[in-house]
Amino acid sequence: MSRVDDLNLFLRVFDAGSISAAARSLDLSVAVASQRLRALEQSLGVRLFHRTTRSLTPTDEGLALAAQGRPLVDDLQTLMSGLRQAGTGVGGTLRLTTSATFARHYVSPLLPEFMGRHPQLRLSVDLSDQMHDLVTAGFDLALRIGALEDSSLVARRLAANRRVLCASPAYLRRRGSPAKPEELARHDCLVLVGSQGRADMWRMKDRRGREAAVKVDGPLESSQGEVLRDAAVAGMGIAIHSTWHVADDLRAGRLVVVLPDCRLPETGIHAVMPQRRLVPARVTAFVDFMAEKIGGVPPWERDAAARPRRSG
Repeated sequence: MSRVDDLNLFLRVFDAGSISAAARSLDLSVAVASQRLRALEQSLGVRLFHRTTRSLTPTDEGLALAAQGRPLVDDLQTLMSGLRQAGTGVGGTLRLTTSATFARHYVSPLLPEFMGRHPQLRLSVDLSDQMHDLVTAGFDLALRIGALEDSSLVARRLAANRRVLCASPAYLRRRGSPAKPEELARHDCLVLVGSQGRADMWRMKDRRGREAAVKVDGPLESSQGEVLRDAAVAGMGIAIHSTWHVADDLRAGRLVVVLPDCRLPETGIHAVMPQRRLVPARVTAFVDFMAEKIGGVPPWERDAAARPRRSG
């Protein structure tokens, strides 16, 4: 086996935290994987993992090898894969992570068509609202919704992420429809809680471009948009939602837009990739495919019949 193969094995062990899991992913026996890992350590003259009967923890040298060796392995594998597949199309395994809710609505239904276009490709899809470190977690690509933090990652905007204030007709009949942003402070508001705390300061602009920032509160907060959506439909209060998340509810009248003349800050839906000198063909193919499907006017806003009902 080449040193590149041994480095790839090391990275699998590093990512999985287990020699046996890494061995299974490479179709090796645990004994062979352990022997090759020890041989790599001996050739480098350093220990890459602290081993106990219950855990496997990377040493400082192991952390450095993972950080600096992964891009080299990725580039070499991409180059070799590209040469092998030049005449046969896209192949390999695409490792994707994205929001579970968005994926169920707008990614999962598209995967059979994408796989049909690229029958030699395999997909590994992680559905999670956690912000994974793509490099250390071994992902090729993430679909992320919202404002992007500055990082060394490469991002391509696929679609706008427009957001609206919305509530059920039953709630608005009971409590009335706010006529201006300041009145939200007297309403039951459903608050998202994220990595930066409670998103309870709602900012918006009216039709004249005047800005308003309102501190809100209410009976329910959650880290999951699905919980807030269910609560809004049930009449518990007013929530902020992306239009992709509540498009069906707005069409059906289960929710209506509150303060329709006010605009909330717009973010985006992005394909985010590790910084690489060579982008794998499988990644480019998937990003182009998603841009084709949700780019421009996204599907949740294309149907004229989907224009949201307004309160009042």
